Amino acid sequence: MTGCSALTQPIEGVPAARLPQDFFAKPKNDLVPVDISQLSLEPPREYLIGPDDILGVYIEGVLPFNPPNQPPEPPPVNFPDAESVLPPSIGYPIAVQEDGSLALPLVEPLNVDGLTLDQVRDAIRDTYIDNDILRPEKARPIVTIIKERTIDVIVIREDGGGTGGLTTQNLGSQFIRGGSDRSGSGGLVKLKAYQNDILHALVETGGLPGLNAKNQVKVLRASKANQKAREDFLARFRAQRRAAMLDPCACLPQLPEDPTVLRIPLRLPPGESPNLTSEDVTLKEGDIVYIESRETEVFYTGGLLPGGEFPLPRDYDLDVLGAMALAGTGVYGRVGGGSMGGLGGNVATIPPGKLFILRKTDCGGQIAIEIDLTKAINDPRSRPLVQAGDTLILQYKCEEELLNFGLGTFFTYGIRELLNN
Repeated sequence: MTGCSALTQPIEGVPAARLPQDFFAKPKNDLVPVDISQLSLEPPREYLIGPDDILGVYIEGVLPFNPPNQPPEPPPVNFPDAESVLPPSIGYPIAVQEDGSLALPLVEPLNVDGLTLDQVRDAIRDTYIDNDILRPEKARPIVTIIKERTIDVIVIREDGGGTGGLTTQNLGSQFIRGGSDRSGSGGLVKLKAYQNDILHALVETGGLPGLNAKNQVKVLRASKANQKAREDFLARFRAQRRAAMLDPCACLPQLPEDPTVLRIPLRLPPGESPNLTSEDVTLKEGDIVYIESRETEVFYTGGLLPGGEFPLPRDYDLDVLGAMALAGTGVYGRVGGGSMGGLGGNVATIPPGKLFILRKTDCGGQIAIEIDLTKAINDPRSRPLVQAGDTLILQYKCEEELLNFGLGTFFTYGIRELLNN
């Protein structure tokens, strides 16, 4: 009645054992997390003063001015913000200028860029003594830090959402296509001096990338040189595509990785290192830290499998047997709807034994990988890994449909005829 789908709807597949390794997904089970301490900077032993720091300065008799024969005013006490880890400071707030100079009364501006607090204190004392403004026994300036300088960076994250993650068919489909608009969250992050690195930027915005994001961090530099390099890279790529379009038989080139974008993988094979330098992890004013969504890392099912769109695991491998179980129909299980082909299919017990993976290739091509489920159960090498964009089609073998037809016909009509006789 239903016919043999292996004959009426054939798929020309190639057995998995005959395909080269280039057509298979790369395994992820052996990847291990990188040492996240490589994403941070090593702070110096002593804080070095720089532009935009706000210092608390008190110089008895000078700042503030004290008339003769009057007791000196006590220095003001400044309490830090609730989020600051600095102790209370003493002195009048004076900001370090962009050129690293500190403007003080009655003397020329002092260059304090790269100095410690003790060195700034000694420089102020020596300057007022050399200019005959204070006597050595009265020159006792107080210098503290009221507010540390900050570096403004932008962090964009696409690993948010209103659900708990990609786990089931309904939740995955709703999360990826319907339940969330997948808009990125982020904003301006102010990082303190010597904490302007990738790890602190991630910690300030929620930690390492979640399961809904790729296991890597992208850094786009805000310097004019990097922006011009990115424009030159895109211009060369557009020129290559225009040249390829002149040949109707040519394959249009794919967009390669932008060399101006720093990509930091968070999982690597054992023994490998991202080889990051302090310059790589240092964030400068206006840099962008980007956590990219992996919403396209899905596979599809059809045929005797329930049709749907399913997310791929991020940190471990998923083979064809696991993908079938994720779709709701494991090996030897009942297929969608309970119908197994032939007359009286509800009582038939022969499960489908042939699975096809429709995998995209370059230039819009496709290859069909044929998998014998019996071999796949007994031999792990016969069950390839599923990769993003795959479509899994489950079918009966022709002999399986014939057996199901015979079993269904016997139990439906044969037993009735025996009872009638």
